[in-house]
Formats: sequence, C-alpha cells, structure tokens
Amino acid sequence: MYQVQALNKISPVGLAQLGENYQVADACENPDAILVRSAVMHEMTFGDNLLAIARAGAGVNNIPCDRCAEEGIVVFNTPGANANGVKELAIAGMLLASRDIVGGIEWVQTIKGEETVAKMVEKGKSKFAGTELKGKKLGIIGLGAIGGPLGNAATALGMEVYGCDPYISVDAAWNLSRQIKHVQTRDEIFRECDFISVHVPLIKNADPSVNTEKMINAETIAMMKDGVVILNFARDLLVDDEAMEAALKSGKVRKYVTDFPNAKTANMEGVIAIPHLGASTEEAEDNCAVMAAKELVEYLEKGNIRNSVNYPNAEMNAVGKKICVLHKNIPSVIASLTNVVSTVGGNIENMVNASRGEYAYTMMDVTGVDISADAMKSIDGVIRVRIIG
Repeated sequence: MYQVQALNKISPVGLAQLGENYQVADACENPDAILVRSAVMHEMTFGDNLLAIARAGAGVNNIPCDRCAEEGIVVFNTPGANANGVKELAIAGMLLASRDIVGGIEWVQTIKGEETVAKMVEKGKSKFAGTELKGKKLGIIGLGAIGGPLGNAATALGMEVYGCDPYISVDAAWNLSRQIKHVQTRDEIFRECDFISVHVPLIKNADPSVNTEKMINAETIAMMKDGVVILNFARDLLVDDEAMEAALKSGKVRKYVTDFPNAKTANMEGVIAIPHLGASTEEAEDNCAVMAAKELVEYLEKGNIRNSVNYPNAEMNAVGKKICVLHKNIPSVIASLTNVVSTVGGNIENMVNASRGEYAYTMMDVTGVDISADAMKSIDGVIRVRIIG
C-alpha cells in the first residue's frame, strides 16, 4: 500500500487514478509520494520513504527541486494540462484590454437604481468605446503548450500573429497555424506588435538571450509601439514593475494585463489585474490532477519517469527484475552498476540510461538472479536504488 500525502485539495477525478493500492491523506508521517498544487514546500523536511512529488500544475517554484534531486526524490509537473484554460483567459485579457468592459460594467452598477437607466446607458456608453482585435498584430514569446494554441486562436480571430521560440519542439511546430510568422528574436516582436503576450518560464541567466527575468523592462518597452498592450499569464517576474508603471503613466503602454497581482501592480493605473485564474477551471484542475496521479503510478509501480523537472525522462518494459537507479551524472557509475550484476551471475536483458544536467537515471532489466540493492547503493555517485518486480 502506497501512502500519498495531499498538501492541497486535489480533484477527486485525479485521485481516482490511484486505485486501491494507494491511501491518500492530508497528513502523513512518512509518505511514499506527495501531491501538491500551491503549498510551499521549501521548509519541509522529507522522510526516507519519499520517492516522488507531483505538482498538479506547470510551475514548480513552490518545490525545492534541487534539494529533492540530491535526496533522490523525483519531482513531476503537468505541462499542458491547464493550457486551454490559460489560453482562453489570455484571449479574454486581450478583449478586456481592447474595450473598457470592466469600466462599463462598473459604471452600470452606479446607475442601476435609476428609472432612466436605459437612456443613461445610451447616452454614456461612448465613454467605454474601444478597438477590435481583428487586424491587430499579436506577438507571442514562447510557442509551447499555451502560446502555440493562443496563436492559432488569434489567427482565427483575424489577428496577424508573430511568434518567437528558439526552443520550440517538433510537435509544437507541427501544430502551429501556417499563418503564424515565426521570428528569430524577441526584439522583432517588441518592435512590430500591438499586443505582446509572454508564455515562457522564469529563467535567471547572465546571457540576455536566455534570461527571461524582467524581460519586459525599460529598454525593451522603449522598442515597442506607442499604446502597446502587454499580457502576462506566465510568471510575475517576467515583467519589471517599475518600468511598467512608468510606461503606463507615459502612455507608452496602454494596458498591462497580469494574472499575478502584487502590492504594486494591484494599485497601478492601467493594469488589469486578474487573481491568478489561468488554470482555475474545473477542466484544468481535473486534467492536472489526472496527469499528476498517472505520473506517480508510473514511477512508483514501474519506475518510469514522465515529465520530471529534476531528473531525465526514461521508460522501459522489463521481463525480469527492473533495477532503477538515481545517480549523479559522472563517469564510471554505469560500469560499476553492470559489474554488480555480472559479479553475481545476472543477465541484463535491457538497459536505459538518461541524464539531465548533474543527474542521471539508469534502469536495468535483470534476469537469472536476485539482486541486492545494497551493493549498488555503495557505489560512488548513487543516490537511490529501487528494485521493482
């Protein structure tokens, strides 16, 4: 029986994927796995039994991924599971920025008690006139699970779409509309577009071509068209709030739509602040929970890793015992592992090895003999050994 701790409320649809071999509880002394959404885990101490953490969502800023890697805990996320919800909200954000819908609704509430409200509406509605999306240029930075579908939807609305993503996957590229203009640099989007929507992870790097922290700043805003609309449904720190405040005051930026209000942006004129609703749909919560639960089942029961953020993805079917080893990505580890098997007369039917930065994962399908994990645990660089089957 696997013990799973749920740090947040997890969709029952997702929990149903775990089956009878799993016991889920809000509090658990030493769980085998943890399911989490928004709970902050950086100060948590993890027990020896903990094998995996699955976040029902894409971002993992609330999880100490590096420390987990050191302790042999595989961290999973659910990329794409909430993509449609975020995409739809980004479209709503463009509409809210183009037409003063919020202002109009708030104004109606101030006159709703008047008997002549219908006449007052006809007389006062011009104050809330706006522009249409059709024919406008939308620049999307990041053409992944959210940015790509957003671009396709925007072309269907009659917008001219520019996309920039040097790391786009083959699958994502195949799913893009042919009408989307792929550009090589963010600067082209900054110069050309009426709307700019960012859909990239937060990356802190000294190389400006890689770094995304405060990628929307005074320098990049200066390149943009006057009256540009900027949308941020990705990460709070992608935008420099000080630069944005100055740009809104000067009129350089017409509206800033963010799904990440903070003490500053929530009080800035010209900001449409949405309370982090990107993935807050019933469908997105179900999809994320289902994916997270399936990732845990695959890893706990079969040793397969899908959508990990701190270890490489790797899968293998086995006819014998499957030996799963999390280890440092250093020379001689694999040779030492295979030597343990050969020394006791075992046969390796199949083997998979993959690496991700400093860490690696090796799976061996061993027949002919029972293997003890202890001999492998003593190998320099080995972090955790599991034998399945």
